[in-house]
Amino acid sequence: MRQITPVLFLLSLLLLLGVSGCGKQSPSASISDATPKESTSQESDAQKIEPQPSPQVTKKTIVIDAGHQQKANTQPEPIGPGASETKMKVTGGTAGVATGIPEYELTLTVSTLLKEELEARGYTVLLVRDRHDVDLSNRERADIANQAGADLFLRIHANGSEDPFTKGAMTLCPTPENPYPIGQLYEDCRLLADSILEGFTAATGAHAQMVWETDTMSGINWCQIPVTIVEMGYMSNPEEDVLLNTPDYQAKMVVGMANGVDAYFQQKAG
Repeated sequence: MRQITPVLFLLSLLLLLGVSGCGKQSPSASISDATPKESTSQESDAQKIEPQPSPQVTKKTIVIDAGHQQKANTQPEPIGPGASETKMKVTGGTAGVATGIPEYELTLTVSTLLKEELEARGYTVLLVRDRHDVDLSNRERADIANQAGADLFLRIHANGSEDPFTKGAMTLCPTPENPYPIGQLYEDCRLLADSILEGFTAATGAHAQMVWETDTMSGINWCQIPVTIVEMGYMSNPEEDVLLNTPDYQAKMVVGMANGVDAYFQQKAG
């Protein structure tokens, strides 16, 4: 065996060190690898898309006014803010020709059931009155809804006519030309009136009379939030009077109105 000289030994050692160093990344290679490659347009779009959470329905506050009261208040009040025209503060309403039940009793019964149905769906609900012996004018009832910061105001009524054959349900809302602040909410009020009437008639099978646009109702004119009056049917029609006061039919009415409320908010949400 040949003897390795010191010089050859040193050269061999240097060569070995050089080979092992090639396995390490140089600083320039490290920077290059850290820089992201240019993404394709598909990759770029995918990075921008984030998973969307399931839509959550934010439940609203609803005020329900059971129309009329045990004793009418015949004192006058303006039909709207700044109006010179006046109407009675609140009337006693009609009564059933077959049942003899007064409208103010029927409206409170249905309003209480509607409150329970809407609360079961997650809404916050306030009743303007929960008994018959109150003295609340139509303006005061609207003020209660306004001050509650409610999202909408439902006024529950029953109809009457000199024609005993007239029957069916209707809703009321302001006209586009309403001169009071509620006129600025005409579109919302009309949407609410349509939604409630459609839900009501679908659930009950009642005849849909119409959405009556009118500026003669002080309980509408004093409102500052979307409002509709629901005329559930005619207590002057013997058949409809009995239906209106039947628990099964009342259950259908409140489900229909609640469905209308849901539809209104769904359409508002787009």
